[in-house]
Amino acid sequence: MREVVYADYQSSRPVDPRVVEAMLPYFGGAFGNAASLHAVGDDATAALEDARAAVARFFGAQPQEIVFTSGATEANNLAIIGYAMRNRRKGDHVVVTEAEHISVLNIAKYLEKNGFRVTRAPIDLYGRVSPKKLRARITDETILVSVGWASNEIGTVQPIAEIAEMLTGTGIALHTDAVAAEGLVPIDMSAVPVSLMSLSANDIYGPRGLGALYVRKGVQVAPVLLGGGQERGLRSGTEDLASIAGMAAAAGIMAVEMPVEVARIAAVRDRLVGRVLAEIPDAHLNGAPLEPSAGRLPNNAHFRFEGVEGEAMVLSLRDGGVAAATGSACSSKTLEPSHTLISCGLLHEEAHGSLEFTFGRFSKHDDVDHIMAVLPGVIARLRALSPLYKVKTPA
Repeated sequence: MREVVYADYQSSRPVDPRVVEAMLPYFGGAFGNAASLHAVGDDATAALEDARAAVARFFGAQPQEIVFTSGATEANNLAIIGYAMRNRRKGDHVVVTEAEHISVLNIAKYLEKNGFRVTRAPIDLYGRVSPKKLRARITDETILVSVGWASNEIGTVQPIAEIAEMLTGTGIALHTDAVAAEGLVPIDMSAVPVSLMSLSANDIYGPRGLGALYVRKGVQVAPVLLGGGQERGLRSGTEDLASIAGMAAAAGIMAVEMPVEVARIAAVRDRLVGRVLAEIPDAHLNGAPLEPSAGRLPNNAHFRFEGVEGEAMVLSLRDGGVAAATGSACSSKTLEPSHTLISCGLLHEEAHGSLEFTFGRFSKHDDVDHIMAVLPGVIARLRALSPLYKVKTPA
């Protein structure tokens, strides 16, 4: 079987073998339910709380502030719907940005159908929201602001600390979907006064189907799933102890290895960007520049190629043994252009001609060589077939 160069880490990460090892006992002898009152249940409770503490440490939180969920989408629902419903008497206005993950945008639509008013703050050409423009959209009825820590598509990192400080003392809660950023940029709840934060186990090389919501002490949220009252009554359902142990192990590994890992991944990404822009005509980098001060995730390379279409590029690269993406895997089943790219000011045809490469823990410098052995030929072939592409001649 031909080896595939995997460059779609933003949609799914492989589970680290060390994480799998930490999970294995919970498929056998350590099978107890933490809600049970016997000794086997007590062992499960101890393991659950040890894992909660490990996840909390990595994000600078307190253990009681971590609520385990089935993933980041559920965490987003619990955070936004749960907070809005619990605090409706204070106001009915919510602010999100145009760059939010599709799960957040669909939750915003749900709130609108249920009597809330939602304002969508604009982003600039790099995908960044201005705290000043965000502040201008806040009213006396605003109860919640939701800003993703970073874009899962173009990799732009938002000024979360500045936004959090701006909202301090206003009584307005700040929610952030931190999935795209976790494990790639430092996140410390003891230093940044965020109210609610959604997390995913898989994005730190843990298992899929497990996430968490950080709920700062004192923040009131209504449950969206009702049942036996697990997770402080905020998320009913028997805890998936194997996956929770996996997230804890992944957090512990990341806490040790993140600085070196991020620097290595950034070097791989920078090499690809340099070669693409130098070797392929009419190629452009979407999102913020590569300089660390510009605020871009270190693993993200998001391009647009004039005169070609994203899905055609992805399928052609697949035939060449390269796995890449056109944008968010959570919304890639639609044929609509990326809402983030359109909000950045790109035309529909420009947004349709975009291609995303994201790297991770098991990426190698040789992956760039493989990609560049395939990509230029793919672009040239598709442009030869495209009525939209015009070869530019020197003036």
